[in-house]
Amino acid sequence: MRVEPVHLRLICAATAALILVACGQKQSAPPPQTPEVGVVDVKTSAVPVVTELPGRTNAYLVAQVRARVDGIVLSREFTEGSEVKAGQRLYKIDPAPYIAALNSAKATLAKAQANLASTTAQANRYKVLVAANAVSKQDYDNAVAAEGQAAADVASGKAAVATAQINLGYTDVIAPITGRTGVSQVTPGAYVQASQATLMDTIQQIDPVYVDLTQSSLEGLKLRRDIQEGRLKTNGPNAAKVTLILEDGREYPEKGKLQFTDVTVDQSTGSVTVRAIFPNSGRVLLPGMFVRARIEEGVNENAMLVPQIGVTHDQKGQATALVVGQDGKVAPRTLTTTGMRGPDWIVEAGLQPGDRVIVQGTEKVHPGMTVKPVPAQLPAQAGGASSVGNSQSASSGAQASGA
Repeated sequence: MRVEPVHLRLICAATAALILVACGQKQSAPPPQTPEVGVVDVKTSAVPVVTELPGRTNAYLVAQVRARVDGIVLSREFTEGSEVKAGQRLYKIDPAPYIAALNSAKATLAKAQANLASTTAQANRYKVLVAANAVSKQDYDNAVAAEGQAAADVASGKAAVATAQINLGYTDVIAPITGRTGVSQVTPGAYVQASQATLMDTIQQIDPVYVDLTQSSLEGLKLRRDIQEGRLKTNGPNAAKVTLILEDGREYPEKGKLQFTDVTVDQSTGSVTVRAIFPNSGRVLLPGMFVRARIEEGVNENAMLVPQIGVTHDQKGQATALVVGQDGKVAPRTLTTTGMRGPDWIVEAGLQPGDRVIVQGTEKVHPGMTVKPVPAQLPAQAGGASSVGNSQSASSGAQASGA
């Protein structure tokens, strides 16, 4: 009967011992460690300001070859799609009616010239006779008038001859410019008309070639303001470098240059046209191709580069980053970015040189937390010019730094 209380006392004692041991272990547990994050130091760099714009290619010169006289096409004297020279004959229109018209005009001119000689001689005789009162003043006036009319007939005849010669010359349809022909719109035997300006062919000069780009008026306004305020340095008037990206994603080997920016904003799209010109000796660029152009418009001397992995966007779409302060605490920053350069964001505002931006371990920290910053270890292809190690981009001279 007394055995049961002994067992109960033993069980209670064991339970109490276990509780004391557990409490002792809990009290002796070490405090949590400060999380370690990888950071990069922000420094200013000289970064080219590059704008990428869509556009289409256009021929440098375009000439539509149209009929200027009526007639039957006797021959075509070029190969479709070939290069032709300015002044080269392309078509021959039947010249027979125009040769006849020229001969008729010459005959009319000869008749008028003969009549002018006769009336001039009569007017000269009457001039002497009227002084001696041998003829009436009225007869002399009539002779002078007849001379003037004959002179007008000669002038009209000369104009008719010139017109007939011009029309005869139009039977030789020549190339107005040097360039490449397209598909012939007429064949030998076709009837063409000057009144309808029958289209015969189109010639396009594609070396060099124009590239017409579309830029929003807001981007153009910001660029001009940055230049005026000295934040950007241009490379000289009309000297901006232009690189072309073809439809297959490859870079066109030739560099272009800007020609002009249109001064009129399209009210329906809010954009302006920027025209560039490219050499095209290989005839790679054809009119109507869709391309993208990268325009190096200037240099931002005080740009700050931050790796993409250190920048996020909030619900409003604003770029944000986490910065480690001097007290070791995490603080959020709202950034103003102006684009990307390789793997980095170009930051214009929101950071200061010397700020430490967290690029590794952002998922385990939050604002206000105390952290231990260490230099971030970024791969060369991911860190680019902003990776740790003070690397320098050979293309732009932009320096990057680590923590």
